[in-house]
This record gives sequence, structure tokens and C-alpha cells, in this order.
Amino acid sequence: MQFRFQRTSFHVLQAMQILHTQSLQQSSSPPSTPPTPRSFKLTFETSDSTPPPPQNPSSLSPLHESHVQASVICAQKHNLQMKIRSGGHDYEGVSYVSLPASLSSIAEKSKTHGFPAGVCPTVGVGGHFSGGGYGNLMRKYGLSVDHIVDAQIVDVHGRVLDRNFMGEDLFWAITGGGGASFGVVLSYKINLVRVPETVTVFRVERTLFQNATDIVYHYLQVADKLEEDLFIRLILEVVETNQTKDNKKTMRAAFFSHWNTRGCFAFSYSTSTNPPEKKIRLLEEADSEEGFGVDLEENDRVRDPLLTFNPYGGKMAEISSTSSPFPHRAGNLAKIQYAANWDASGAEAEKHYIDLMRKLHEYMTPFVSNSPRDAYFNYKDLDLGINNHNGKASYEEGKVHGVMYFKANFKRLVEIKTKVDPHNFFRNEQSIPTLPNNWGNKIVMFIINYWGLLAAYVIGALIIHKQLCK
Repeated sequence: MQFRFQRTSFHVLQAMQILHTQSLQQSSSPPSTPPTPRSFKLTFETSDSTPPPPQNPSSLSPLHESHVQASVICAQKHNLQMKIRSGGHDYEGVSYVSLPASLSSIAEKSKTHGFPAGVCPTVGVGGHFSGGGYGNLMRKYGLSVDHIVDAQIVDVHGRVLDRNFMGEDLFWAITGGGGASFGVVLSYKINLVRVPETVTVFRVERTLFQNATDIVYHYLQVADKLEEDLFIRLILEVVETNQTKDNKKTMRAAFFSHWNTRGCFAFSYSTSTNPPEKKIRLLEEADSEEGFGVDLEENDRVRDPLLTFNPYGGKMAEISSTSSPFPHRAGNLAKIQYAANWDASGAEAEKHYIDLMRKLHEYMTPFVSNSPRDAYFNYKDLDLGINNHNGKASYEEGKVHGVMYFKANFKRLVEIKTKVDPHNFFRNEQSIPTLPNNWGNKIVMFIINYWGLLAAYVIGALIIHKQLCK
């Protein structure tokens, strides 16, 4: 069974009065506009050479693909920056427009077909699919990008291209490498997978006083080795307790299952998903039981944040790390999210909780992947670095976080980006950069773009030489 998602919303970060197409609907301010995102502040406040941001960015909701084409061409002609937006789940605040196409759309169509994507039904499919897309079915079926069979994109020239016309390189790039670096993705065509009408779920909670340390340690030994139908998410969080004289806080380990078979607690697949999250890192192996106990019990930095472990293994370990730009496959035990939620308002509270997260993140360094420390592109983290879009510097800065997100696949993404968008029109704080504009890279890109002609020329020359030598 196949399903097509239409992606029909994007933003332009300059006044777009120049667009006189009457059928375009323009709002004076984006709907549900959040406070100024950290990405917006960082982009425009950390560089003296960068002009101040427009005070009233415009949100455009095209009614037809031709509107997207016109906007791309028009923005380039008038030197306006365009940013493509998707759902409202970007932790750095670079995305907040809710699209008509969300993950819940699948559940509305069929009770026996699902898709290995997301744990929140309101996630917009555009960003979710283009950056990888994981969910409770990833151990059985892999990621969202592993089931995309076609796409439509408006490229930098304003052309509407499907998989056949864009070519396999660009199609590969927008199925895991972030579509917003390469164009405006209009739609994705996906293959759905069979799911049971009901699934078994359970929730088990244990505190440190209930031997959580030992349970978590043993969980990490087997979570990625269990049968692929079983997905058990672990959440470590700080809770109040009445099990001590002074009612101090303690750590609680909560295990959330998702078992694709018959069982005791039956939910439809679409309603069996849940939780909120933040920073992402990959866990490659479990530490010693003793060491993990120290992590849980003695780390006073673990007070308000929570850690979520999403186990790998199963299908995730079978798919090649180069089949899509998402490289985190075999060899990874789990994906860890670091999250903090707070009700207090103001810059002081924000700084306190973000600093707390950073300290916890730093503390976990010895226990996770390194050289470099891996990260998941769909959970952008501006602490990893920001592009400044100034030629070579942009590439060097983009490489820092790019390798963390994509590992060895970053090189191929940069080559594709340089080929399809050489002037870096489609860009944001952590987009794929282009190669530095020097002669060495020009030669490399010439070979990449014209290798077929070069090969034919060389073969022809050899044949002629052979004939002349007879």
C-alpha cells in the first residue's frame, strides 16, 4: 500500500511584497508564532557583518506548485533569504507551522497499515521524513526514509522534479539529509507496512530504592538484541520520593513497551505512541554495572532533566549506514535524548535549565559515541555549531556539526549540494554547506558533473590510439 504526503507550507524571511501573484495567500504574521527562536538570535546576533533580521518575516502558504516555483525564482532575483518550514517540533525553534500532512494522517486511512515514523501524531512529515524519521517500529522496519519510494521537489532553478528527473543522488540527499538544504520538497510517496489492529503495551517503573540501577544495566545489555517485534523505551527522570526521612528526590526508571503482537493492554497502533524530548546522542555500549550505578546515584547534575533511551538493533542493524544520509545503524545500542521541561518564564530560567542540560550532556561524554560524538539531524542542536554562509568558512564550520549528524555521508551530501545549489541559496543555521570555491574543488565538481563525458572521451582516445598503432 502506498501513501503520498503533500507538503505545502514554507517561509520567506524577508518582506515578499514583490510577489504580485494574486492567488498567493500571505499572512501578516505567522500563525501561532513562538518567541524569537534561539536559531534566529544566534544567526543574526553573533556576526557583526550580518545585517539585522527583518522585523516582520512573511509566511507564505502556496496553493499550487507554481506558487513555490515563482517564489524561489523571485527570492533569488531580489536577493531574499528563503527558509523552508515544516511541523512544530524543532527544538531550536526554526520550525513552527503546522502542516495539513502530519503522521496522524496515516492512522486515519487504515487500521492495519502503518509507517515506521514518529512517536507524536502531530509531527509534520516534511522535516520528519527528510531528516531520517524514527518511531516505535524502527526495530522491525527501520526508519521513515527506508520506505520512501518517490518525492517531488522544486529546485533552485524553479523546476519541479520527481525521483526520475532529479536523479538518485538528489533523491538520496533529501531522504535523510534534510530537504531544506536542496530545495522545497512538495511531496513524498511512501510504502506503508502491515501492522496489527492492536498492540501490547506495558509501563513498568522502578526507583533507586527498588533496584533501578541493576535493572537499567541489564536492560542495556539486551535492549538491542530482543526480537524485532519488541520495542522498550527507557526514560530516566528525577522524581520526589517519600522513601527517605527528608523526602529527597530520587531517580526513577520507566520502561515503556511497544509489542506488535497480542497481549494484555490493547491499543490501536496510532494511539500507542507518546513522550516529549531534546538533545540526542548515540550510545554504543553499556558501561559496567558499577559505573552505571555511580552515574545514577552520585551525579548531582541529574536533577530536573530526563534521559530517554530508544533502543536500536533489529532492522536498524541490518540496513547499511550509506543507504541513506542517516548513518547511525549497526553498532549503536540506543539513541539518547536529553530533555528539560520547565514552567518558569524569563531568560534566567531558560539559562538555568539549558545550562543544566549542557552539564548533564558533558557528564555523559565517556559513555557515548565519540570521535566525533554523534548527533541526530532531526533534533538540531545549535551548540554543535552554526554556518555563517561565507564561502570557505561556511564549509569548515558546517563540517563540524555535519560530520556529527552524518558521519562519512557528509562528504557526499556536500558534493550533491554543490552540484544542485552551487550558490547556497537554500540555507539555514545548520544546512549542508557547499564546497569552498577554489580550483581544486572546481576540478572535483567538474569530474563529478561530467564524469560520463570524460570517461567516453578517454575510452574513445584509447580506441583511436589502438587503431593508429596497428
